[in-house]
Amino acid sequence: MHPSPAITGIIRPGAAALLPAKVLFIVIPFSYIDSNHTAHRRARWLWLCSLLALLGLGLWDVSGLDLWVMQHIATPSGFALTDNYWLGTVLHTGARKASIGLFAALWLLTLAWPTNTHAQLGRREQRAWLLMGVTLSLMLISALKAASTTSCPWDLAQFGGAAQYVSHWAWGQTDGGGGRCFPGGHASSAFGYLALLPPLLLASDRRTQTWGKQGFWAILLVGLVLGLTQTLRGAHYPSHTLWTAWICWISAWAWYALGQWLGAVRRGRKRSNASPTQAEV
Repeated sequence: MHPSPAITGIIRPGAAALLPAKVLFIVIPFSYIDSNHTAHRRARWLWLCSLLALLGLGLWDVSGLDLWVMQHIATPSGFALTDNYWLGTVLHTGARKASIGLFAALWLLTLAWPTNTHAQLGRREQRAWLLMGVTLSLMLISALKAASTTSCPWDLAQFGGAAQYVSHWAWGQTDGGGGRCFPGGHASSAFGYLALLPPLLLASDRRTQTWGKQGFWAILLVGLVLGLTQTLRGAHYPSHTLWTAWICWISAWAWYALGQWLGAVRRGRKRSNASPTQAEV
């Protein structure tokens, strides 16, 4: 299969210089992405929704609802569901192992699939780039947790622990506990896969868009269930799950945009270095 004209005709030789200002709205170099303004408008709409979600998260944080929710789940002696079999063994340990298995299977499929361009899956390097985006999201959440001084709800003194409640926005201020609890790591087992969706959500045909939308809602649902699991066990506040979702979403789009920029720069250099005769072939 040869690359479609939508790929070969998108980037002009001098276009790379214009990329930094419009990097998020570049036409996607997958064969099922077209070059009209529909994908651009859809990308702008998605970023607007992302900003609105950020505003909602900020309002949640200042509302104090995190502690209020945990106070209605826990008792002074702790959380009754901490060691619950379904929450702890199935939805925590089991779900984590399932996510690892899925991630390994996707890498195997990516490397085993033919290198030529696939109508829906792109080239092997493009598929690998998306999976690297999943890896980036997981590493980002882990790094933020490692640097966090926020302790988990089950560490609070009012729930049988030793820590005092301190907002995760009080950077550098310790709460007397072990910290390393913000954002939610378990939910990233699902939200990390948001990095696979940008090319689907920006696709030109409705069928591929539908796949992207279905994937988005499925990942969101699973991530929220995993986050709720940890909240009921006393491991995370609700906001920890919501912030994990937002961070993974932004990370997915940032990584995807970086890939488009790098690809456009590479294609621009090839065209500028090609002779006029070669460019016409």
